[in-house]
Amino acid sequence: MTDKIIYWATTGLVCLFMLFSATMYFLNHEMVAETFLRLGYPTYVIYPLAIAKILAVVAILTKKSALLKEWAYAGLFFDFVLACSGHIMANDGEYMGSAVAIVLLIVSRIYDHKLFSGPAE
Repeated sequence: MTDKIIYWATTGLVCLFMLFSATMYFLNHEMVAETFLRLGYPTYVIYPLAIAKILAVVAILTKKSALLKEWAYAGLFFDFVLACSGHIMANDGEYMGSAVAIVLLIVSRIYDHKLFSGPAE
């Protein structure tokens, strides 16, 4: 029971964080574009990244394809690592959100594997 609580808490937080982020990308594009430029990332990736975040959430929550779910976890991991490193390199002190997201994602992935990849009960 504890494993399921840990899984759903971490997965829920990651998914909410991604949906909030994607929403900001669409609704507050100017602010996001300024941040991307400050971090040294191109602004043309904002909308595709927002769509990718939404699709990753769908892939993780629906569990329709194990391979797709793994790619979603990997994609989010790289997104969080790049966000964290971008903030560190820009020295703006705003890296903590992405650092926490990395930890939550790793815990979610570990418990996903523990709960859903084992032998059938």
